[in-house]
Amino acid sequence: MKLIRKRRIALSGLFFLAGLSFASWASRIPDFQQLFDLSEGQLGTLLLGMPLGSLIALPLAGWAVDKYGSRKVIVMGSLLYAFSLLSLGFTGSVIQLGVAVVIFGIMGNIMNISLNTQALLVEDGYNRSILASFHGLWSLAGFAGAGIGALMIKLDWAPVYHYWVVAGIMLLILVASFNLLFKEEKRAGGGGLMLKKPDALLLRIGLVGFFGMMCEGCMFDWSGVYLKKVVVASPDLVPLGYVTFMAAMASGRFFSDALANRWSKIVMLRISGTLICLGLLIAVAYPVFWTAVTGFLLVGFGTASVIPLSYSIAGRSKMYSPSISLALVSTISFFGFLLGPPIIGFIAELFDLQVSFAVIAMMGMCISLLVSVKTHIFDNHKVPANKKVAAKG
Repeated sequence: MKLIRKRRIALSGLFFLAGLSFASWASRIPDFQQLFDLSEGQLGTLLLGMPLGSLIALPLAGWAVDKYGSRKVIVMGSLLYAFSLLSLGFTGSVIQLGVAVVIFGIMGNIMNISLNTQALLVEDGYNRSILASFHGLWSLAGFAGAGIGALMIKLDWAPVYHYWVVAGIMLLILVASFNLLFKEEKRAGGGGLMLKKPDALLLRIGLVGFFGMMCEGCMFDWSGVYLKKVVVASPDLVPLGYVTFMAAMASGRFFSDALANRWSKIVMLRISGTLICLGLLIAVAYPVFWTAVTGFLLVGFGTASVIPLSYSIAGRSKMYSPSISLALVSTISFFGFLLGPPIIGFIAELFDLQVSFAVIAMMGMCISLLVSVKTHIFDNHKVPANKKVAAKG
């Protein structure tokens, strides 16, 4: 087996475990709500700690990976991510849990930047698009994590014992993967994210990620509400909309690389934006169960490749290192995830939920437009066929 393939397998395991760790926390949220007797409002406030931690981590992650290299950050990040997961299970008060959630969010996004930076090195070794497959494994881990969480609940295991199992698996995979990770060459004049200004490429692709994450946030938080209040689906069918979206997004990431290699990343982003727009408009125009779910399916396929391809393009910036470029694009994109759900609620309050979904559909069309005008700024993102990876061992 070629070394580059071994590196890809090793990194795939780390992506899967990062997703598994997040899903392990998410699957036990109802247990923490019951343990600390939290109201819906209190739980919602607590969960804000995750995006807050993620936002704090963005400049920190860019600086750390740029200064120390993605391999070192992955190793330390994995250990601290496992520890932060365990700390959630050991909390004895709501305040402690809130702090632990923020720290967990910080470590999750540090892993996000470091893993994607390492993935760009592996992608360079293949000289073709493969980043989406790593994100597909992260998504697939969400289903695995939910299943394991359900099993732990059935066995009546407390979250802390559940998390010990996940942390142990993470340690084993980390030990097996360490020697296969790329070690970047030391660069002079690193710096950090600080207040760096994105160039035209990073700003454009950051906006693509912004609208993509806005659409994802819409589906994560509002797809079930839409089926319940607009479609008036029976309670047992309501979760199917979210599951359909997630399944389409996860599976779509496993074949979007092949399509990007065949048609180009820019063409794939145009198609992705069109699918998002079309899917949401179908759900708005025909608010009955099966057409709405079909629309959500198209949205899932559309969002599948937006963030992976955005990261892949951003990592080719000639202005900043891959880690800084990823942190900049992630920062811009992340605000879409934060702002999307509240904007939907605000518009729904003024008009109705169908109008909200129609507005988000236009965000999908914005993705297609952003990669269809002044396309010369994307010309420099392509990896030359004879490019050598600036890494060793």
